[in-house]
Order: sequence, then structure tokens, then C-alpha cells
Amino acid sequence: MREHPWRVLHVIANHEKRVVQHLASRSLEHYLPLYALNSRWSDRTVALQRPLFPGYVFTRFRAGERIAVISLPGVLSLLGDGDLGTVSAEEITRIREGLAAGHVLRPHPAIAKGTRVRVRNGVFEGSEGLVTELRGQCKVILTMKAINQCFSLCVESSDLEVVNEKEAPAYRVSTQRLLGAHRT
Repeated sequence: MREHPWRVLHVIANHEKRVVQHLASRSLEHYLPLYALNSRWSDRTVALQRPLFPGYVFTRFRAGERIAVISLPGVLSLLGDGDLGTVSAEEITRIREGLAAGHVLRPHPAIAKGTRVRVRNGVFEGSEGLVTELRGQCKVILTMKAINQCFSLCVESSDLEVVNEKEAPAYRVSTQRLLGAHRT
């Protein structure tokens, strides 16, 4: 199954775990990245496992299993056609390793402005994203291109390098100054 690409299923909102159960019952390889979230209810605090990419489940299958996969309860569609809508095994591995290593990954809306950076070290090395906050650690928004969904990553600013100097020059200059000041 390793030779088959990861495909993206668009599923009914809040049905991701149910779709994963159906995939597992049919022995189909799947991945649903989850993050821990403490939710305060009226009488207690509850630890929840929420999907990192709400509305999406990743799966691998043979061409002959396509109809069985897209006809599962809760599946709205299979994204893309051919190579479009596929996710590299490297991207899936990064997400898995990042979550396993305790990195704080959270869903995040797409952002149009900011400094474009590349992560230089760690599990997400080579990933590019936009800086949205600078504090003790830098918050970077990374995009999974196949589904146009974003998630945030907190990383040391010394583990980032600035990419594409031509975008948002005024914002970039102030960000570079902060990054430079942060490294000292």
C-alpha cells in the first residue's frame, strides 16, 4: 500500500472519526491527525481530541477501491483527480512526527499577509509558512496545499529563515528586525 499516494476525503463536519471507523472496518489505510484540547463545560473541564483539519481524512487505497471509499457514510467527496488532491507521504510523516513529539499544532485560518519563512530545523524542516506572531517563540502558519487548510506551529525564531523578500516589504522589514533582535 506504500506505493499508493495519500488521498484526501472531504467528509461531513464532525464526522471525521466515524469515517475513520468505516475505513478501519474495511482495512483501508487512513490517517486523522488529532490534537488535544481542554474544553470547559459548565460543571467540569474535559480533554477532547479534535481533528487538525476539520472536514478532512487522509487515506490510501488501490484504484479498484475508489468506489467503496467514496460511498462510505459521511464521505462527501474525494478531492482532486490524478496527482491533484494527493498529499505526499513526507507531509503526512511530518504531521505525525510533529504531533508525537509534542509540537503544538492547531487549525488556523489562512492568512494573506506576513513574512514568508522556511523552517530550518526539526520535524518540519523545509516547510514554508507565514509568521503571525513574535514572542518567546514564533507562531508560523503552514498550509497543506492539497486541501488548502492551514495550521499553526510554534517554533523558535532562530529555526526560521526568511523567504521571498518581495512580499509585504514594510511588514517584512519590521519582522526581520524583530527576528534579528530575537536571535541575540
